[in-house]
Amino acid sequence: MALPADFILTEQDGRSTAALSGDWTARGLLDAGLRLSAAVKAPKDVHFDLTGVNRCDTAGAYAILRAGGDTLDARRVEARPEVLRLLELVGAAIQVEPEPTIRPNGFHALLERIGRGVFDLFKDGYGTLVFLGHLLSAVGRCIADPRRIRWAPTISLCERAGLDAMPIVAVTTFFIGAVVALLGANMLTDFGAQVYSVELIGISVMREFNILITAILLAGRSASSFAAEIGSMKMNQEVDAMQVMGVDPYEALVLPRFAALLLTIPLLTFVATLAGLAGGMLVVWVVLDLSPTFFLQRIVDYIGVTHFWIGMCKAPVMAAVIAAIGCRQGMEVGNDVESLGRRVTASVVHAIFAIILIDAVFALIFMELDI
Repeated sequence: MALPADFILTEQDGRSTAALSGDWTARGLLDAGLRLSAAVKAPKDVHFDLTGVNRCDTAGAYAILRAGGDTLDARRVEARPEVLRLLELVGAAIQVEPEPTIRPNGFHALLERIGRGVFDLFKDGYGTLVFLGHLLSAVGRCIADPRRIRWAPTISLCERAGLDAMPIVAVTTFFIGAVVALLGANMLTDFGAQVYSVELIGISVMREFNILITAILLAGRSASSFAAEIGSMKMNQEVDAMQVMGVDPYEALVLPRFAALLLTIPLLTFVATLAGLAGGMLVVWVVLDLSPTFFLQRIVDYIGVTHFWIGMCKAPVMAAVIAAIGCRQGMEVGNDVESLGRRVTASVVHAIFAIILIDAVFALIFMELDI
């Protein structure tokens, strides 16, 4: 049975003795430590008898040391060896003074930040290669045994990442096409070449804006969602539980998200193309009085399908990059909410940066191929 901490202070032959009893622990201490400190007037002259102490932890040892003046000479303490050892450890910890952190200034601090940035860059690259290795292994296992493919979450994610995103993609690209048409009509009218607004709208929408706007919207919508979902599971140790049960998290969590984006981004890109052309056609009809029939016929005669397929061929690459960044950031989440917030933010920023960079690379490639 636990006994509360207590003590008796006696005077004999000019020497004060504090006989402690009970449990000098965090739970049994109560106010005994404060009473002991108040009762001991001359800590250096008091002898402590701890033989009656049942249990003692660091909280009780600190209270005893505080009453004894933060240091207890072994000659003034009578206790069991384990209690003496605990008092020695706590006393040594009390005497340690924290060393002030000296932060480098000026040029040295700049070099340190650059070095840390380079190290983090290589570390991030290594983590990306590890992630791709796990993902390719999961893909290989699913190809070898199609029964391992999880169709239910894949279809559900196709609906959430694809069909549910269709309205916002269509509305955004509709207004993008309308803005491009309005700018083109205003500028080309000054040169008497307003009819070429149709070519401007068709090439810009089918070649660039359809996939670019779709990918950026999905980077903010799906990449953050993937990072938050997987990150919350990682934070709650659900991913560790899956591994203990023999379930590969890359098969169960990452692969369905990859498949969902690979299946839905081409469809969303096609919808974005139609919406962008519709927005441009409406502005051209209202501002330049060019009929929809003329607009569509000029698109077919002077633009063709080459620019459309150039935009569509970017879709699988963008899907892979968005899914990879979102899932990888989710798998890197730690055990705190702050880490989850940082990773979700990083997933959106990294995905948008990667989308713009990849689009620029595609532009250079098609420029060299003269397409």
